[in-house]
This record gives sequence, C-alpha cells and structure tokens, in this order.
Amino acid sequence: MPNHEMPTIQNPLNAYYTDDYPEQKQDYPGIQQNMKPVPDCGEKTYTGCGRLKDRKALVTGGDSGIGRAAAIAYAREGADVAIGYLPAEEKDAREVKELIEKAGRKAILLPGNLCDKQYCTDMVETASRELGGLDILALVAGRQIAKAGIDEISDKQLYEVFTTNVFSLFWTVQAALPHLEPGASIITTCSIEAYRPSGELLDYAATKGAIKSFSAALAEQLAPKGIRVNSVAPGPIWTALQICGGQFPDKIPDFGKDSLLKRAGQPAELAGIYVYLASTESSYVTAEVFSVNGGMHI
Repeated sequence: MPNHEMPTIQNPLNAYYTDDYPEQKQDYPGIQQNMKPVPDCGEKTYTGCGRLKDRKALVTGGDSGIGRAAAIAYAREGADVAIGYLPAEEKDAREVKELIEKAGRKAILLPGNLCDKQYCTDMVETASRELGGLDILALVAGRQIAKAGIDEISDKQLYEVFTTNVFSLFWTVQAALPHLEPGASIITTCSIEAYRPSGELLDYAATKGAIKSFSAALAEQLAPKGIRVNSVAPGPIWTALQICGGQFPDKIPDFGKDSLLKRAGQPAELAGIYVYLASTESSYVTAEVFSVNGGMHI
C-alpha cells in the first residue's frame, strides 16, 4: 500500500488544482489518462486504516473519476472490489485493477454497458460469485450531455441518459438484493443538479432528481431488512464526464470557479464520503444525501 499521506491540515482554496483547465474534448466515454490535467483520484494520497476489512464492493464507473476514487479507497480500507465500466474504458480500468491489487485486495473487471439490463444482472452475479459475496453497492456511473435547448435532445440521448442514470439503478439493485445481508450499504450518486438544475443539462438534471427520490424510497423499503441506502451529490468535479460532452468546451477553462472555493473539486475529495457511507461508522444513517460541491448550493 502506498505510504503517501495528506497533510493534517490544508487550505481548501488551494488544496488541489486551481489553474484554468485547458480547453479539451474527447469522444465519449473519455479516457482519464488523456485528460489535462489528469484527475486526482487519491492514487498517491489515500491511506486506509481497515474500515472496510474483508468487505465486498461493486462500483459502477469504477475506472475513472469518482468511481475510481471510491474503488481505490475501498481497497485500501480492506475491501475486495469489482468495477463496472464501458469496454472503451479498459485502459483506465486496468490501472485501477493494478492499484487494488497493490493494496493486497482482489480486483474484478466487469466491462459492459449499463443500458443493457442483462449486463446489469450479469455484472452483479459475476461480482458476487468472484468476490464471494456482496455487501457494498456504489452506483456511480452516469451519462451527461450538454445541450442548449430541449429541441436539441434526441430520443437516443434521452434514452441513454435515463437508462444509464436511472433504469440501471433499478436493474442493478434488483439483481443485488438476493445477495445483500443485513448491514449492507447501497450508495447512489445524485448531483447538485437535483437541487440547482442547469438549463443546458435538462435531461441529466431530471435523472438526478429521480435518483434522489429513488434513494429515499429505496431506503424506506430496505430499512426493515437492515440495508441502508444513501446518496452522494457532487458539484463540479473534474472527471472525464465533463470533457466528453458533459460541458460545452468553452466552459472548461473556468470549470468550478463559480463555487465558494473558486475551483473544481477532485474525485479524491469524495472518497471519504463513499467510505463512510459503506462503513459501520454510518450505521444510523440512511435516506440521506451528502453534498460535496464547494458551497455551490448557495
């Protein structure tokens, strides 16, 4: 396990990248390794202390961005980890596998498309079989495509955004429930867009509002089974989502600078939330949304 440690105290205004981002664009789904700068997912800084010893986690979107940060943190906290990702993201996924194994944990790669119900089912079944169980679901993967007007949103885009962001949650949880015992944790990924929607992200914002409600309702359903459900609502986080259609290219240089902390967040800054919600430290926490947005909600 890496021996890097974060400082015990740091100024949040300059704790991570603060310069303008170079204007850039990649084809969907984007490769994190090719971004400038490469997002910080805690590869060199996250140090675990056994908070998830011998747990079994499935992380969607685990190849890059927030999902990658969660997967790395889970492994360094003692969990075995399976990650779901698109086949085009294999290069990034291989890096994550190596990092998980360097932490001394088992890594399972599960390429496929969340728009396919059968893949969602197979992903869960394979993860449970290969890991020897399943008790953490971190559902992070998402699709975001900026458009200036509702008339520009094609049926194809609408289907892909809603299927990836919302339908796949139903399918994945339905497949996972037979494997989840009391004490398991489901963590969805909402967004500031559920509270402060942007006009150019109309369909995406609608899905994030749906995820917020889905998570609360599911938490009520599963509480009698001893399974907790919570959500994380990121604000402007520097991930591949942004540079492959999630933002208009001319908005990339100033991305995140309208937050109170005057910078975009890095995926590493969400790892601790995903660990907390997966761990027994949050045993009395369910049906909650945890915002990580640099103060953008106000």
